[in-house]
Amino acid sequence: MARYQVILAYDGTAYYGFQRQSHSQTVQGVVEQALRRIGWQGRSLLAAGRTDTGVHATGQVVAFDLEWKHSELDLQAALNTNLPLDVVASSVSVADEKFHPRYDALTRLYRYRVYCRPIRDPLMDRYAWHVWPSPEIGLLETSAKFLIGSHDFAAFGNPPRKGGSTIRKVIKASWQHIPNENPVGQVLDFEIAADGFLNRMVRRLVYLQILIGQGQQLPDVVLEHLTTPSRKMIAGQAPPQGLTLVEVIYRR
Repeated sequence: MARYQVILAYDGTAYYGFQRQSHSQTVQGVVEQALRRIGWQGRSLLAAGRTDTGVHATGQVVAFDLEWKHSELDLQAALNTNLPLDVVASSVSVADEKFHPRYDALTRLYRYRVYCRPIRDPLMDRYAWHVWPSPEIGLLETSAKFLIGSHDFAAFGNPPRKGGSTIRKVIKASWQHIPNENPVGQVLDFEIAADGFLNRMVRRLVYLQILIGQGQQLPDVVLEHLTTPSRKMIAGQAPPQGLTLVEVIYRR
């Protein structure tokens, strides 16, 4: 019996989030079904975190114990043969027997994509948020700088566990232009890395920053929400399809 660490990539469009649910299709559910087809007898796999309905991943990390007599590449092939086409095991490795993908994680990196055009693009709508008018990149960058460091993000989300801390340390928060072939409008990525995230925190951060970029709010409003966490939680959220869990980082 060995503990295996698997990096998953998935298109979250057809799933009601990552975590298993009794009456809805989830990523965890289809992965566990694939595992059972190759002899896994566990009750529940371990995961680095939950992604919401419609959210994607290129770097979700899961772990499970399995009696497997073949190579790691064989295990990866067996998993991918039994997984649906919108979920893939991009790597498989043997982990320490006590490895836990959630509690051993140091940093998580998320990316949120926005595309800005007068008319929406149905081919981009699956993986990005259509925004118009186009936000000013300088205002977005200014607002993102306020996020760096340890802050109370209570205005941007609830802790995964009731009564848990709402303080998180953000290591990176930045916006960048993404090259695209369409001469009208622009594509923007927001990347944020932190030691942890509150529920829907990234989507609320993106929503507020887009308002700032469009001139509907001042950049200082971000700082106000961080320094006065008793303020009401941000009501709006960016839609889920623009969000991707890119990477979970562990000690080497």
